Order: sequence, then structure tokens, then C-alpha cells
Amino acid sequence: METLALYLILGYLIGSLPFAVIVSKLFGLADPRSFGSGNPGATNVLRTGNKAAAALTLLGDASKGWLAMWLAAKVGAGETAAALTGLAAFLGHLYPVFLRFKGGKGVATAIGVLIGLDGWLAFAAALIWLATAVVSRYSSLAAVTAAAVAPTLALAWHGPGAVALVVGLMCLLLIWRHRGNLGRLLAGTENAIGSKKKS
Repeated sequence: METLALYLILGYLIGSLPFAVIVSKLFGLADPRSFGSGNPGATNVLRTGNKAAAALTLLGDASKGWLAMWLAAKVGAGETAAALTGLAAFLGHLYPVFLRFKGGKGVATAIGVLIGLDGWLAFAAALIWLATAVVSRYSSLAAVTAAAVAPTLALAWHGPGAVALVVGLMCLLLIWRHRGNLGRLLAGTENAIGSKKKS
């Protein structure tokens, strides 16, 4: 139990690294929490027009979900413990200690965790996200759509267990974190990908 707690702390701290803020500072950009959606994530960094910064943010946020699981497995974590470490990294992104527990929506970090759990599941979720984003131009709608489908795929491919549990919990939290976006989508005031914040 003590070992599992260490894995969870490790995952949480890695997940808490705010790559949107770090990358924005390195590129001399405004703090992503100060414009657009106010969300410290890759989509909001993209609103600066700096695609390289947005890509690095996306890579960093996704990598930390995978990295936490990889490190846990390297030091002896079993499948369940590694999966829970990934969930802890995801929670770290949502509620980072380094940003006073006000983090991002968690889409990229969730993809990183999915890669650690099952590469094909991650590919399917990313494909659903991409297809929805291309058609709708709304990152939030793409995220919610992928989050709605991924638990069913996890259960169908892995059955009841650690993978389905972690995927289900992450997706529930993803949808919950996008509740404001869903309201704006219904009201027609949601920001499209690459757009400036609507008044």
C-alpha cells in the first residue's frame, strides 16, 4: 500500500507540470490563463498563433501521462498500479499543485495515459477527436465525443478491470470539466479552434 501511494504521488507530481505555462514563458508568450478560454492547455496556446508552442504543449501534456506510467512500471508497478499512476497524472493535470489546483481540461494527458494503457485504444480515441474537430472546428465537442466513446471501447477490448476503470473515470472527469463548454456550444458562443475569444 505504501508503494502504491508513492506511485500515485509520483504520477500526480508529473501530471502537475503545467506545460502550457512553461512553454509560453519559453516562447515569450502571454500566460495562457490570461486570454481565450483561460485554460492552460494546447488549444488555448494555439490562440496565440504560435503553432510550435501549441505543438510542444500538446506533446508535453501527453507525454507526462505516459511517462508517469512508464516510470512506475520501470520500478516494479504491476498493471493495476501503473494504470492508477496514469490516473493520478491525469488528476495532477486537472488540479496541479503548481497552479494552485487550477489546471487544464486534461485531453492531451488522457491520450498519454491511453497510450500507456493500450496504444490502439489511444489511436481510436485520437481518431474520434480529430474527425470531430475537423468537421465541427470545436476542440471541446471533439473531446466530449471521444470521452463518450472511449469507455465502451475499453470495456469491449479489455473487459472489466483496471483499464476500463481508469478510462471510465478519466472520461467522466473530462466530460465534467467540459460542462461549461457544452453550455457555450448550446448557446452558440463557444470558441472555435484557432479563434480569438468571443465577446
